[in-house]
Amino acid sequence: MHHVRRFLYQSGGVRLAPQQRSERHLTGDEREEISRGIAAGESARQLARRLGRSASTVSREIARNGGRDHYRAASADVAAYARGRGPKQAKLAQCPVLRVLVEAKLALCWSPEQIAGWLRLQFPGDVSMQISHEAIYLSLFDPRRRQAIDRSLTQRLRTARPMRHPKVARRLTGRGVIRGMVSISARPAEVEDRKIPGHGEGDLVMGTRPSAVATLVERTSRYTAIVALPDGIKAEQVAPHLTRSLLGIPSHLRRTLTWDRGREMAEHQAITAETGMPIYLCKPRSPWQRGTNENTNRLLRQYLPKRSDLRTFSQADLDAIAHELNHRPRKTHDYRTPAEVYADLLNSSDALAA
Repeated sequence: MHHVRRFLYQSGGVRLAPQQRSERHLTGDEREEISRGIAAGESARQLARRLGRSASTVSREIARNGGRDHYRAASADVAAYARGRGPKQAKLAQCPVLRVLVEAKLALCWSPEQIAGWLRLQFPGDVSMQISHEAIYLSLFDPRRRQAIDRSLTQRLRTARPMRHPKVARRLTGRGVIRGMVSISARPAEVEDRKIPGHGEGDLVMGTRPSAVATLVERTSRYTAIVALPDGIKAEQVAPHLTRSLLGIPSHLRRTLTWDRGREMAEHQAITAETGMPIYLCKPRSPWQRGTNENTNRLLRQYLPKRSDLRTFSQADLDAIAHELNHRPRKTHDYRTPAEVYADLLNSSDALAA
């Protein structure tokens, strides 16, 4: 296994495309014909007519491989293959200004897709200052392109892996039963289309047990709040901190909250009584029913590793993480940030209330 991993690390986990020859290039059989024609005393023009090639193509082929006196088909074919093996220089290696910009955004934990989308917005008519997210990934992972970018920036990606890994489905586990719960099937239909703001999703992000934090995400803007849980993860320990955070949201944006079916939500009725925010619980083993929060929690793993004690993070630390996440551009918002969209929602809601 160690040897396999070392081999994969050398390629960055990137499957290399097999080298292919263009139909425009001379083949091995054509080089054999050239070699025989030279031995028979044919001129380059005669050989070109017989092969259906231009005379200059045949003439250059002979000249670059030792001339008429030293031309050999086999060695000429090997040399042509070797010349074609060199990879094209990566765009980030060709454009230092673009490289500096991409490296700066990677250092801020922006994903390659976010960087690519943001560049299209910032430089709409300048192709030289645009790059695809796949090109950024290849520059980070592909060993043939490592000189194009600082490879240590793989540590700033979501997974912090130095090479690509295939996606593997996770095994799902059930949670306990909660009294008086209201199923997600009873949730208002208006929540689905995200047109009306104020509907949230939440769950716990676990560290080394029993450490955890709670996350809250507004569905329309994807604006995120992270709540410290210094006392533990039992329902009576979670409820006061979660209630305090929800009360910090303007009342007109406290419409509903969708939560995973975890036992930490056993006090959901008390939370609703304090905040006026009805709580709906997902079906067992159905994390996609709060997919916005699931995606957010995956992003937060970059800051909150699974094997860390999350009780060491103060509320100020978690607020700083949320601030950074809320100021990253999102593809779903045409590369505007959740903070910008949330601010618009607050302004429009205040105007309607007035």
